[in-house]
Amino acid sequence: MRKLFLNLAILAMMPLSMMAQKALTLTSPNGDIRVNIEVGDSLAFSVEKGAEQLLSPSAISLQNGKKLLGIKPRLRQAKRSTINEQIKNLVPLKNAVTPNVANVLTLKFADNYDVEFRAYDNGMAYRFILKGKGTTDIINEGMTLNLAQDMTAHLSQCGSFMTSYEEEYSHLQTSTYKADDKMTHLPILLESPSGTKLLFSESDLRDYPNMFLKSTGNNGLTALFPRSPEKWEPWGDRSEKITQEGNYIARTSANRSLPWRFLVIGDDATIAANEMERILGGKSQLNDVSWIRPGKVSWDWWNHWTVWDVDFVTGINNQTYKYFIDFSAKYGIEYILLDEGWNKDVRNPFVTIDDIDVKELVDYGREKGVGVFLWLSWLTVEQNMDLIPYYAKMGVKGLKVDFMDHSDQWMVNFYERVAKACADNKLMVDFHGSFKPSGLEMRYPNIISYEGVRGMENNQWCRTENTIWQPFMRNAVGGMDFTPGSMQSAQPEDNHSSGSLPQGTGTRAYQMAMYVVFESAFQMLADSPTRYLREDECTRFIASVPTTWDETRVLAAKAGSYYAVAKRKGNKWYLGAITANDAQELTLNLDFLKTGGQLTSFEDGKNAYRIAVDYKKRQQPVSPATTMTIKLVRNGGWCGVIE
Repeated sequence: MRKLFLNLAILAMMPLSMMAQKALTLTSPNGDIRVNIEVGDSLAFSVEKGAEQLLSPSAISLQNGKKLLGIKPRLRQAKRSTINEQIKNLVPLKNAVTPNVANVLTLKFADNYDVEFRAYDNGMAYRFILKGKGTTDIINEGMTLNLAQDMTAHLSQCGSFMTSYEEEYSHLQTSTYKADDKMTHLPILLESPSGTKLLFSESDLRDYPNMFLKSTGNNGLTALFPRSPEKWEPWGDRSEKITQEGNYIARTSANRSLPWRFLVIGDDATIAANEMERILGGKSQLNDVSWIRPGKVSWDWWNHWTVWDVDFVTGINNQTYKYFIDFSAKYGIEYILLDEGWNKDVRNPFVTIDDIDVKELVDYGREKGVGVFLWLSWLTVEQNMDLIPYYAKMGVKGLKVDFMDHSDQWMVNFYERVAKACADNKLMVDFHGSFKPSGLEMRYPNIISYEGVRGMENNQWCRTENTIWQPFMRNAVGGMDFTPGSMQSAQPEDNHSSGSLPQGTGTRAYQMAMYVVFESAFQMLADSPTRYLREDECTRFIASVPTTWDETRVLAAKAGSYYAVAKRKGNKWYLGAITANDAQELTLNLDFLKTGGQLTSFEDGKNAYRIAVDYKKRQQPVSPATTMTIKLVRNGGWCGVIE
């Protein structure tokens, strides 16, 4: 088995034989993207956009038990079809309805497997489909992306398969990316010399590990996977360490489709606007979703339970959380979260500290129209699955499950088991310490967000030059719990966060704009309620911003530099823009409006380049004919609403 594993890895990195037996082409509906498939000594595909070749022949394969699928493949049939449907999003992060329009080529091979390719106007995707019986061991999956040109790669490099997925992005040339350099988790973003962008990730991930990538050392990227764990040992109070692995990456059904591997291809706006992960994610498994209520949450952990101007001692106690509930009720914020600290022991979900009574808080919140979420470590949930019906019966609305930090087959299945158990008990889930969205939230829409991002909880180490990439990378593959909203905004040189007095890098307008720019059905207000109460007009705007949308329009985009977007909910349009280290002057065209209205906006003040809390509120009439110029200082932002 070990020898077969090695052979497949070597074969996946070999160039395709020049003696291809069969060549087929799949073209996108608009004809701009072409996927060329070659069936010869190997199965490989290449990709072109217009006149530009992006991928040279790139081999794909699968070691299914003792069979090497995709190696000397025997093609029996090539079947073409089309997809033209509208997907109604149950939790719409970008659009209420998403078109799914593609040309499809399904290749049927001997040895009971198919490979399905799809070509979209904004990208392509492929997957293996197994047609065996019983179960099988997937020893390895081979994929090598051979880049046709030296490209700039934007990566999240990690030292091992155990990662919180919060590394800062690395930016390097693929020609200098060495085979022994650190691997990267998904998604990755590639940029050709012409400026064409390629976003690579996966979807419909079920009963299978996450894919990672490493350099081939020859201007290419090759896949690798964590193997399936067999033995564990305790590791601290919230996790376990894998001590023995199997010689396979997945033991699974022999009759199933494997995860989609997809590329979104186009300019910066195309990448940011895409919904490929959702399109390929699968169908909802839930019949009743009426109880799933996305919304905003007043969060305790980042601000360290710090409130003042009150007549009680603040901290992890019911008085403080009732203050959070009162604040949330005042501004129409749907939830509060009890983060780590409410249990006497992280490992016991049923025994709280003396100053916390969860049921009392749930009942108090119900009276005020504010729901309660509870934080728990994944290991505590795994070892106490009965906590799910216990807290659901009490009236808790959802769980924040944390510290998974790895993504082998067992852990991928843990996500689904928790999502299903929570759905059975009408609980929502926010996964932290998590890998990126990979379709599960489409099958279980009670998953309302994922972390897996270097967000604001990293304080001064959450830098705007890293954050500006999120609309084009992490947030481009699904919901992202970034935890924005600092009212103690600071320029980088002035950010000296402490536990009780945290600061957020970026201007006040930048912090506010993130509520429009970033996508998460569960959006945190990270700062202290006291600070928000003192900044009433800013808080009222933040609290008014929806977390789900009917329509999204990218207005201006340059990965690594700036991003501006407009989002509609009902008859209101919200607009947001952010930048990084460099000041920007952006021109926004409002021709997407159907009628005129009043724009209320928040912009960087004259001194915000130095004093980040400086902002200015404006009001002006606008119409479909309006073209406006907005100015963003360094690490600045702009946001507004048209009514």
